[in-house]
Amino acid sequence: MHMMKPYLIEFPKIGDSTIGFISVTEELRPIPFEVKRTFWTYYTPESIVRGRHAHHLTEQVLVAAAGRITVTTEMSDGTIDVYRLEDPYIGLYVPPNAWHTMQYSHSAVQLIFASQPYDEKDYIREYEQFRRIWKK
Repeated sequence: MHMMKPYLIEFPKIGDSTIGFISVTEELRPIPFEVKRTFWTYYTPESIVRGRHAHHLTEQVLVAAAGRITVTTEMSDGTIDVYRLEDPYIGLYVPPNAWHTMQYSHSAVQLIFASQPYDEKDYIREYEQFRRIWKK
């Protein structure tokens, strides 16, 4: 199994502070996979931790379209990284082999680009199962 690592992606940021900004993705570049599903989360209470899973196949890019999202990723070797997403032109690539959790500011809107359509069988929701499946 190829072990990928999470990393930040910068989308184009066009404009300036006097008129505002626009970020564009044409043909969904620089997303490193074909996008087959797009969804967004919002109005998540700050006390809630979402995610708590990994995937067998699905790759994702997470973007804080508004507000702040703290994403914690853990690899099967125990490496933990914390990403603070708060710029709408920055995305976080999350490979299938990364256990991940998200916490949100109340006003946060998270935009997610996914490489696969929704399939419950693709989710690894038990932490020990994640460690077994993705161990080196």
